[in-house]
Parts: sequence; C-alpha cells; structure tokens
Amino acid sequence: MNQTKIISFTLVAVLFALCVPAQAQQPKKVWRIGFLSPSFSSNPALNNEVFRQGLRDLGYIEGQNIVIEYRFAEEKIDRLPQLAAELVRLNPDVIVTSTTPGVLAAKKATTTVPIVIAAAGDLVQRGVVASLARPGGNITGLTFIGRELDGKRLELLKEVAPKLTRVAYLVNPTNPAWDDIPKNLEDVSRTLRIRIYRVESRGVDEFDAAFSVMTKSDANALHLANDLIFTNHRKRIAELAVKHRLPSIAERKEFSEAGGLITYGTSVPDMFRRAATYVDKILKGTKPGDIPVERPTRFELVINLKTAKQIGLTIPPNVLARADKVIR
Repeated sequence: MNQTKIISFTLVAVLFALCVPAQAQQPKKVWRIGFLSPSFSSNPALNNEVFRQGLRDLGYIEGQNIVIEYRFAEEKIDRLPQLAAELVRLNPDVIVTSTTPGVLAAKKATTTVPIVIAAAGDLVQRGVVASLARPGGNITGLTFIGRELDGKRLELLKEVAPKLTRVAYLVNPTNPAWDDIPKNLEDVSRTLRIRIYRVESRGVDEFDAAFSVMTKSDANALHLANDLIFTNHRKRIAELAVKHRLPSIAERKEFSEAGGLITYGTSVPDMFRRAATYVDKILKGTKPGDIPVERPTRFELVINLKTAKQIGLTIPPNVLARADKVIR
C-alpha cells in the first residue's frame, strides 16, 4: 500500500514538473496595431512619438508585446482609403488614426476592427459616431470642439484688431472637415460684424496665390484651419501673414511658435497620448462602442509679441493677461 502511494506521488510530481515549464514557455500575446497617418513617413510628427510613449507608459513595448504597422499618406489625402484597406487586410487588433479624412477612410475600410481616433473634428456631425457618450459601432477616441473654438478665435482677433471687418479663412479643399466654412460661422460673424470668406490652398505650392486672393479681397486678418498641410508648413504661412501685415490666428500653438500671431486651442500631442489609453482599454476587452468619445477640457492661449511688433499691432493688456504663453 505504501509502495502504491509512493508511486502515485512520484507520478503526480513528475507530471507537475513537466507541466510547469510548458506553461512558462507559452508565448505571450503580441498585439498588432495599425497606425494610419496623413503625414510623411520621412518626417513623422511629434504626435506619433507621444502616442508610442503613451503605450510604453501602459506597458506596451514594440517588438515585445506589440507590433505597430505604419501607413503614411505623405500628405496625399486620396491615398488614405487604399492605406486603410491595406491595414485591415493585416487583421490588426486596433487601428489608430487622426484627422477627418483619416477617420472617414478607416470607417469605410472596416466595420469590425476597432478604430481609435487620436484627434479629429466633430465626429457626431460627420456621422462617424452615434453620440459622444455612446459612440456605438467600432469607433471611439478624441474629438476637437471645432465650431465653438472657431468662434472664440474670431472674438480674439476682434479684440486685438477692433477695426477688423474681413477675415480670410484658409482651408484645404480636399479635406471634408472644412466643407461648412464659412456657413457654420454666420452667427458669430454677424455678432462681431465681420465678414468671413473662404480662401483655398491644397498645399505649399498654392500659398502665394492664396495670399494674393486675400490681398485683392482686402482681408484684415487670417484664420488658419487646423489642417495637417498647414501645420507642416506653418512657418511659411506665418511668414506670408507677416509679409502681408495680416493678424493671424490658428488652433495649434506650434503656429505661434513658428511666427504666427495668436493660437488658441487644445494640445494635440496630449490627445495622442490619451489615445494610447483607448487602445489599452480595447486590448483588455472593452468594446469601442462602449467607450465615450472624449472632448478636450484644457485650452492654451499663445501670443507672439515679436510678430505683433512686425505688423504694427499692439496687443491689449487684458488679452496679454489671459495668455498662457507670451513669445517675445
């Protein structure tokens, strides 16, 4: 009897010893993330690195437990649908994208792969999600407050240039995010007693022509759309605004840092960092349609006094007092 017990115990011990190494050697899950960007592959934006750092902070390391498949449109928006389809064919666990064209391309490419929006315009207005609180479907992420902030920026322009009557709103016509400009600003323009008119530019080669249109139309100021093409060439636009002595305003602080007069908006890099938390929730099993879409709550006002001096403009003290950053 004792011998039987010894044999049984030995067999159990041997089986346990064999099982433990086998379990220890089980390969860890490697998640596949698709990253769809309208930008250049040769010069990835700071936002991309912020997103990757956000993933690292959550324990996701490239080459260890995640693989990121990048697709860059090189500023050619018409390439985004093809690139989105390529990513879907790789069967990723989640796709991350930004900008309205990027979001629409990803949405068209798949209704099953989870999509996280790092930063884009009004998602409800575009029909991308059902609502901010309950987006539904396979899409969630972060959105700008476009219309409300456009009004605030126009008010700021009027404060620094009280005699302002005509504002040129520079847009990229290939980006559907700007289809409603200037119609959606009729109420605020009427209140401020200014006229807003649309000026188009598809890229850096058309900037000079766009500013020529502004001059012929007697523009008093420039409102710059938050478009990737303009962000990538912000220094050139800032230089042209100074050359034509136009007070200028935009959403991203990089524009003021490049020589633009004023910027007022949220931090896009911070939105990309937050996007990593959305990816984390999805990889841990939460359905994207159950994760509320996040709107920015913190905004930053940046004023470039050097530029103001160059165009002969004095910034009122009450506006300077509200600035989060003043560039001298």
